[in-house]
Amino acid sequence: MTLKRQLLIVSLMVLVLPWAGCQFIRETESALRAGQQDMLAGTARAIADTLSQYPEDFPEPRASDFRIGDQLYGHELTSAPRIDGYFEDWPVGDEAAVLLTGSDGEVRVILGVHGSYIYLFAAVSDRDAVFLPPGALPGSGRPHVDRVELRSVSPPYLDESFIFAAEAPGRIVTYVRSPNGTVAEPSVHAHWQDVPGGYQVEARIPRRLLGVNLGVEVTNTDNVNTRGATVRSFASQYPGTFVRSSSDLARVGRNLVQPGMRLVITDYAGWRLAEVGTLELPGATSATPVSNWLRLVYVAIVERGTDARFATPAATGREQQLYIRDALNGRPTASWFRSGQSGNAVVAVAQPITDGTANGGAVVGSVVLQQGTDAILSLTNEGLSRLLNVTLIATLAVAAGLLGYATWLSRRIRKLSVATEAALSGDGIDVELPSANASDELGDLSRSFSNVLGALGEYNAYLRTLASKLSHELRTPLAIVTSSLDNLEHEALDESARNYTERAKDGAERLRRILNAMSEANRVEELMQNAELRTFDLEPVLASAVSAYRDVYAERQFEFQPVTGAAIVGSPELLIQMLDKLVDNAVSFSAEDDTIVIALDRTDDDLCLSVANPGPPLPDKLRGQLFDSLVSLRSGGNSRHLGLGLFIARLIAEGHGGAISGDNTDDGVRFSVSLPGA
Repeated sequence: MTLKRQLLIVSLMVLVLPWAGCQFIRETESALRAGQQDMLAGTARAIADTLSQYPEDFPEPRASDFRIGDQLYGHELTSAPRIDGYFEDWPVGDEAAVLLTGSDGEVRVILGVHGSYIYLFAAVSDRDAVFLPPGALPGSGRPHVDRVELRSVSPPYLDESFIFAAEAPGRIVTYVRSPNGTVAEPSVHAHWQDVPGGYQVEARIPRRLLGVNLGVEVTNTDNVNTRGATVRSFASQYPGTFVRSSSDLARVGRNLVQPGMRLVITDYAGWRLAEVGTLELPGATSATPVSNWLRLVYVAIVERGTDARFATPAATGREQQLYIRDALNGRPTASWFRSGQSGNAVVAVAQPITDGTANGGAVVGSVVLQQGTDAILSLTNEGLSRLLNVTLIATLAVAAGLLGYATWLSRRIRKLSVATEAALSGDGIDVELPSANASDELGDLSRSFSNVLGALGEYNAYLRTLASKLSHELRTPLAIVTSSLDNLEHEALDESARNYTERAKDGAERLRRILNAMSEANRVEELMQNAELRTFDLEPVLASAVSAYRDVYAERQFEFQPVTGAAIVGSPELLIQMLDKLVDNAVSFSAEDDTIVIALDRTDDDLCLSVANPGPPLPDKLRGQLFDSLVSLRSGGNSRHLGLGLFIARLIAEGHGGAISGDNTDDGVRFSVSLPGA
């Protein structure tokens, strides 16, 4: 792994800081929210104790008379709808409707309260409406017609039905059916409106005409002779108690609730009796628009909670959230919700209301108190936004800084590596490496490398001159030994002494050849410095040399691959001497009848002379030392080869401004010499 990647990974550890900050924010919000819940719970208990002093405003629990699900709820209307058979002008949403399903379709029913009137709206699915014949009374047997009935009961005396049936679409006459008969009720204003797939009935009824229990029945028939099917909002004999908001409870609640809180009071069945207050503080500005990325970060930091939509009072008027049901069962409960859009949280508590005087502590309702967390911590909190922004910017800045530093540091190390490799390929003397003047650890390393390379260069220079020094120093002692041995040959020696003399003479001869070979490299260097260079065609010179090689090395096959127009500036004698060394090396490492290929090729402005032979490959460990002085790959202790041949070939190639290299081939070795053309 590169240094840059290592430092990049280390820079990622900086993310621990924002993670720790996020954990702190999360714990802080949880602690503040828990404290807010405790405060709301105490307030809710105080409100519940106060409301328990008003038992007359809470309907008594009924164990068996009516089912809770049979009840209808009267929504408080902020404005009176116009009675025209359309729902668009009602100040409540369509989700407030009660859905009744039957075999012939479905019915949506909504009851509203405004002033001294009860408002009824019913949307009925009916493929073919059957209207009331002129002059006929509805609900008294034949003729059977489509109709909507509002059942009004006050046991045990009052049991009436307000019948809405039409002779034609438009304003209709409302009839009241009671045990005394069916009569028209002119104080009721009603309208029948045909719509695609059915019809809609809208009515306004004086509150004084209705009993305490209300229910809706809808009859759908196919013709006047068939009774048809009836769907009702209640399953018992009588409808359940009609539930509506209590103005007295709302007034008491307004005196008890604090700004920024929402108070909901329910009866024993969860029906909403009063709702006062809002979750927004007076004078609060609208939430600041939040970017999507900040919202995603915030959602990842804080606890999600339940969707804040479940904290909104139910549109149907009946609160059935789990924490409210627990309170109606006598258990005070707390819950909290969070908005997925703004991130704001809502803390809610539910406290049971008991009637200790009449029913021995029975639960008659509940107090639901809610408050937003804008004052403690939310997505719109500027402090949190700044924390997230600053943390993110700081993290990116640190990561970018470490990455830049890693790039700079790795570049310095790379330059030092390249310079060191270049120095090793040269003489290595007086090498000035990068960062040598730096005062850090890389500067120390560069200076150490420079010292080592300098010492290595001096040692290599000593080795290059060692051959010429040895040959110069050994020639005089060798001449003395040789002359002494020659003189001994003229002396009378026995057979044993003569054998020793012959051996010494052979050794001296071998030593002389070694000294001549060692002197040859020094002479080549001197010749290169003093040689007279001229322009000539290399191809015929090589062709003549190859012909001579065929005669000298008759046991080998030679193949010459020429190229025309091979003009070059140099010394023909020295270039042929270089070729002699390469051919001698190829002959030494090949077998009889092997083919040695001598090729001349042109690449751009340069000429390439190569000598290829089959044989063992070059060892990798000596690749960089092939052309050094006194380096030989031959085995067997052959004294005729001291490892100076390739060294001399390199001297001649470099003296002509070229370069020499050796490479393995599929079946042997190829030495190539690149020379600049004329």
